[in-house]
Amino acid sequence: MTARAQRLVVIGGDATGMSAASQARRLKGPGELEILAFERGHYTSYSACGIPYWVGGMVSGPGGLVARTPIEHRRRGIGLRLRTEVTEIDTARQRVRVQDLENGDGEHWEGYDHLVVATGARPLRPDIPGIDAPGVYGIQTLDDGQALIGGLRERGSGLRTVVVGAGYIGVEMAEALVNRGCRVTVLERAPQPMSTLDPDMGRLVHDAMRGLGIETVTGAEVTEIRTDEDGRASAVVTKDTEYPADVVVLGLGVRPETRLARRAGLPLGDAGGLLTDQAMRVRGHENIWAGGDCVEVLDLVSGRHRHIPLGTHANKQGQVIGTNVGGGYATFPGVVGTAVSKVCDLEIARTGLLESQAKEAGLQYVTVTAESTSRAGYYPDARPMTVKMIAERGTGRLLGTQIVGREGAGKRVDIAAVALTAGMTVDRMVMLDLGYAPPFSPVWDPVLVAARKAKAAVARDLRGE
Repeated sequence: MTARAQRLVVIGGDATGMSAASQARRLKGPGELEILAFERGHYTSYSACGIPYWVGGMVSGPGGLVARTPIEHRRRGIGLRLRTEVTEIDTARQRVRVQDLENGDGEHWEGYDHLVVATGARPLRPDIPGIDAPGVYGIQTLDDGQALIGGLRERGSGLRTVVVGAGYIGVEMAEALVNRGCRVTVLERAPQPMSTLDPDMGRLVHDAMRGLGIETVTGAEVTEIRTDEDGRASAVVTKDTEYPADVVVLGLGVRPETRLARRAGLPLGDAGGLLTDQAMRVRGHENIWAGGDCVEVLDLVSGRHRHIPLGTHANKQGQVIGTNVGGGYATFPGVVGTAVSKVCDLEIARTGLLESQAKEAGLQYVTVTAESTSRAGYYPDARPMTVKMIAERGTGRLLGTQIVGREGAGKRVDIAAVALTAGMTVDRMVMLDLGYAPPFSPVWDPVLVAARKAKAAVARDLRGE
């Protein structure tokens, strides 16, 4: 008698979910493993990170941002159902309740042997008057990007646009709107933009954004989205004043979308993300897996769990899950918190801990800031760059690096990311054998200049100077 094929059910059809499904299918055929994936949107396996560049006209979309279409997934033996939402997880009976959003059909149950929770994250929307008015856009999915582009086209040229929030999404959307010829104002509640940087580095971003013609207002707490007689957004109101707006874009960050998991009694961390082991198995549940923006990950520098929503992590975690479901063995060891972004020609990068995070982890540290250039100073188009480095007192272990500069600045953070992963000290970093030629770097790369200063600061601290 032939054994029944096991069933893998996947909740979420983007990076983690479909990476897990695809990897599991590579390892086990349909006769061994049935795969059923549910996605409540219209697209699968797409780059949400590319949405600002699509909005700004730099890349084509939405199809250009899709890595693998629903048809391609189905041809590979994955039972994919679009516009279908999972509304409940019953862990005791190993089943999920699903609903067809397109046709409004009644809910029904689907059983599973293995379950992957890849529900992603949801954009933050403050509970203020007018937040759901027409003309107010969040940016998380391709459907969101399509809606914003449609709204911009409908309203015409020379639009007054207000971006609420100056994190990664906020500054990237500011660039996109500048590229579309809009007048852009960015409102940020914190003292400086980019709260993923220390305030002194955020100040550099603030100055550069103003220099690019982007009005950037800090300390601005939004209290209301004012609407016109047609009910459309017409202004963004703060505690101090109001800013006229034809279009409002929300860039306030995201939170793990774990409401479904919470109702099912699955374990969540302090940031609200699902907690897993290194195999990406949900703690306390042998046959439930989770990855992507809905989970918390181990920070290899602080040893704590954090919510860091990035597509790089999501795809790797999907590969790990698919390998384990498919009968192999893989682990996701953790992250060091590397991220890079840009607004116009300004590049912004960080890896490791901020000063506030180092304090929270109980670490003592020294900091240095180094000014350098992207190329040899005498070579044409050498651009200035600022590198901040944080090192542990006593040991000199690298704790974090932040970089703000122009062309050639952002990806230099990868040097520090590798050093963090390897647990290197700034002393060892100074002697890293990096590539050198005048078109690419000064003799001392900017990251190594910062490492030299950090090494000296650690030594002075040990001497009590």
